[in-house]
Amino acid sequence: EAKLTLRITELASKYGRYGYRRITAILRIAGWRVNHKRVERIWRKEGLKVPQKQPKRGRLWLNDGSCIRLRPEHKDHVWSYDFVAERTVNGRAFRILNIIDEYTRECLAMKIGRRITSQEVIDKLFELFLLRGIPENIRSDNGPEFTAKQIRKWLNRIGVNTLFIEPGSPWENGYIESFNGKLRDELLNREIFFTLTEAKVLIEEWRKDYNQIRPHSALGYRPPAPEAVMSAVLT
Repeated sequence: EAKLTLRITELASKYGRYGYRRITAILRIAGWRVNHKRVERIWRKEGLKVPQKQPKRGRLWLNDGSCIRLRPEHKDHVWSYDFVAERTVNGRAFRILNIIDEYTRECLAMKIGRRITSQEVIDKLFELFLLRGIPENIRSDNGPEFTAKQIRKWLNRIGVNTLFIEPGSPWENGYIESFNGKLRDELLNREIFFTLTEAKVLIEEWRKDYNQIRPHSALGYRPPAPEAVMSAVLT
């Protein structure tokens, strides 16, 4: 009991925005024979705070009851990409380009820079296409980096369908919006970045944890890419 309590508090300290159900999943993957009720009891006994649940987002539906958002059906069916803005401690802004696979929930890449041009978006996608293959669809908002003629022309030439959400309708891009919210909640709101290099290191560490360790409720409390797993959890 004492060892379990220590491990729960260690994990709660490391992953400060995880609730007891995700901590239970991590423990079980690492070999602990516990259920969520036992973890919850220790959680409350130690005074650990369960993060508040986020409100559910609505969907945009057509008159015939169908959703205008194309639903991902398999790996590499639909990717999403979007930007998140942050600042270093000196007040200088930087941007994070997030790219995810909507079906597997895996974060494929996070590119960080003071400025990220349309050509740099193409370069990052090209790198991923070489490593992983070409997706059928890519979803994004209507930002200039995504609607630029050179990007649309390039994607069309290699056979990738571009899906653009309606302006002011973030729920149409719910997967990447959810990912961005987790990034801000679990990392950006908790860290002070003194340099851009420090930001790149910490953000990449968080991406690896997100893919390989973080239990996802939509995946039955398993990480998106568990095959690389658990050495970090077991230490």
